[in-house]
Amino acid sequence: METSETNSEFTERELDRIIEMAWEDRTTFDAIAFQFNLKEQEVIALMRRELKPSSFRMWRARVQGRSTKHAAKRTFEKGTFKSSRQKQITHNKISKR
Repeated sequence: METSETNSEFTERELDRIIEMAWEDRTTFDAIAFQFNLKEQEVIALMRRELKPSSFRMWRARVQGRSTKHAAKRTFEKGTFKSSRQKQITHNKISKR
C-alpha cells in the first residue's frame, strides 16, 4: 500500500509535526498536503496508525465536518480570525529581551 511506504520516509520529527498540524483547528489538510505531500486520507491513515485508538476516535470526531480543516469550506479568506475587540500590541518590550 502506498500510504505505508510514504509514511516510512518521514523522520520521527516530521511525523510529530504532521500529527501536530492535524490536531490544530486552523491548519487545513491542504497545508499538510503542500508541506508533506499527504492527501487527507493518508493523514487519516497515519493518525489511525500513530495514535491510541481512543485518541484517534477523539481526533476524528473533532475534525469530521470541521470547516476550518478544509480550505474550500472556510468562511474567511486566509490568515487567522482576529476579534474586533482584540487590542493592538504596540511597543511590546517583552519581545526585545
